Amino acid sequence: LAACLAALSPATAGAAADPSGHKALQRQLEDFVHRPDGPPGAIAVLRTEKGTRVVRAGVADLRTGRPPHPDDHMRIASTAKAFSGAVALTLVDHRVLRLDDTLGQRLPQLPDAWASVTLRQLLNHTSGLPDYSRSPGFLAALSADPHHHFDSRRLLDYVADQPLLFEPGSQYRYSNSDNIAVALMAEAATRTPYEDLLRKLVYAPLRLRSTSLPQGYRMPEPYLHGYDVSPPPEDVSEVIGMSGVWASGGIVSTPADMTRFIRGYAGGRLYGRNVVEQQRQWVEGASEPAGPGRNSAGLAIFRYQTRCGVVLGHTGNTLGYTQLIAATPDGRRSLTFSVTSQITQSSAPEQ
Repeated sequence: LAACLAALSPATAGAAADPSGHKALQRQLEDFVHRPDGPPGAIAVLRTEKGTRVVRAGVADLRTGRPPHPDDHMRIASTAKAFSGAVALTLVDHRVLRLDDTLGQRLPQLPDAWASVTLRQLLNHTSGLPDYSRSPGFLAALSADPHHHFDSRRLLDYVADQPLLFEPGSQYRYSNSDNIAVALMAEAATRTPYEDLLRKLVYAPLRLRSTSLPQGYRMPEPYLHGYDVSPPPEDVSEVIGMSGVWASGGIVSTPADMTRFIRGYAGGRLYGRNVVEQQRQWVEGASEPAGPGRNSAGLAIFRYQTRCGVVLGHTGNTLGYTQLIAATPDGRRSLTFSVTSQITQSSAPEQ
């Protein structure tokens, strides 16, 4: 990861085609996947002004030995939160939503105790909403049947009897509930299903050809198989259905599409400068898993300050998959880093 980020720095981006640099990065990725606890496969897509480099190691499928490919589908986990941010901020730019709109105004059916929470606080995880994905009821339903079909628009019901964890805006706490509420606010404001908003406001303008938000557990072919690496490795790609994570982590995409997405999203191509400035008002807070360097949170995007420079992006992990998408603030240089096992590091890597 450190080597990938170094390739994005201004000093080295112009030399992206350097054979020795390419070989060193390839060697480091090979060492990573061959560690005893390493993932079966990893792929990094680096985009600079000089073009695109794809560095990959290991396999996309242990059964066939097929190598990873940029057009392979994968679960993008919590990097899907950036997509709900893209929808909401585009609606803010269109003046359909305001960052100061509250749950009480847009979703009066939710508990009165949550009514003062704003869209801004949901997007930067300072809302105080309890995390439905940690509730005993949700976990019991998922444990009883990992393919259980949840009503995605009723996921917050699992914590509707709970108060806010703190006064909105007073502290940072990452919560999967936040982005469920963001999607529901977008639907309420437009009277349009969230899936249709994704297609119209994100997929189409950024030319995402292989990205979708499924409800079931099946993966579209071809795909990067995700594994539990506890010996012997077990294919867990289709163990869990996506209805239980929805706008918080249910999107399926490809490294190629995610590269297009993060270049446009981090570069502010979906909305005007005023909204970009609001998005980049940073508070102390880390993505989960923590991103590289020093983390701080904006509106559905994180700033990673590293020795190689500053990049904006998001991380995510779920059973069988770990993701990092990042780009320079102008969107001209980007990294999509995808791993076929779940990495749950809670502290920021040194780089």
